[in-house]
Amino acid sequence: MIWKCSVCGYMHKGSEAPEVCPKCGSPKEKYAAMSEEDVKKVIDSDRTNDIHMELVRLAMKIRKLSNEGITINLDENCVALFKKAHSEAWVIKQRSKAEIAGHIGKGKW
Repeated sequence: MIWKCSVCGYMHKGSEAPEVCPKCGSPKEKYAAMSEEDVKKVIDSDRTNDIHMELVRLAMKIRKLSNEGITINLDENCVALFKKAHSEAWVIKQRSKAEIAGHIGKGKW
């Protein structure tokens, strides 16, 4: 069973809610058992959220590498490709962040 704190949204997995919320310190009475449907959403979205976080990390790495390539400034074509990769990585990063935010807004985290 998964229990959700009504104060901060922390989710606890166990046969009963914790005596005190480990995040905000609220008492056990502030917890409610989540419905099977909501629990399924949380479980199903866990992996996709991890994938989106990895995409964000990789996009940041691409931006850093692209900056290095731009700084080396070997030739015009090379720099143009690095600038394009830098820009495209920003878009990938923002899309994944927006999707994670959407999941959180729907209680899927």
